[in-house]
Amino acid sequence: MDFLQLLPVIVLPLLLAITFHEAAHAWVAYKLGDNTAKLLGRVSFNPIVHIDIFGTIILPLMLLMSGGFLFGYAKPVPINFNNLNNPRRDMVLVALAGPTANIILVICAALLLHVVGFLPNIAGVWLVENIKYAIFINALLAVFNMLPIPPLDGGRVAVGLLPDFIARPLSRVEPYGMFIIIGLFLLPMLGQQIGLNLNILWAVLMPVIDLVQQLAGWIAPS
Repeated sequence: MDFLQLLPVIVLPLLLAITFHEAAHAWVAYKLGDNTAKLLGRVSFNPIVHIDIFGTIILPLMLLMSGGFLFGYAKPVPINFNNLNNPRRDMVLVALAGPTANIILVICAALLLHVVGFLPNIAGVWLVENIKYAIFINALLAVFNMLPIPPLDGGRVAVGLLPDFIARPLSRVEPYGMFIIIGLFLLPMLGQQIGLNLNILWAVLMPVIDLVQQLAGWIAPS
């Protein structure tokens, strides 16, 4: 499937995945005592308030057009952890909210496959393609964001759960976390130049993504 064929069936799943992920962070933070994101309108299912022009639109389109991997990001949800009722515990809950929302969307997408047979053929084909990408995108977002690298959600969870002697050094990685992640994405390109398979990131992610997609397969009609 080329770029122009892919676009109509990937935009809606991508926007829904990002919107629910970010809105979940904002809502859980609000419920646990921090209204920073709520005051900025981020407790919302309106995708516009979560969109980062470059990270959500331009970067994914550039990667899709070039045939590269799908990667993007939304506008970060501002959280003042000092406002949370129990900052260390609640930081973990806020971080888990986004990936949890994506797993819920995986389940909902798989359940939606049960109605495909009741739709006209063209609509059914369009819906199946949307569902297929919804399952993959949400599985990817959930698993990727749980990597234990701050500022990803998994990094925040690790900082909240690990003993201080590990959590404190890990938390200091946060200003450099995105550089580490970008480096992991670029490693395969370097590996090609030197004749080595350095696709470490996808080697870690794909078995877990496949497991989540298997979960969707168990829920979907046989």
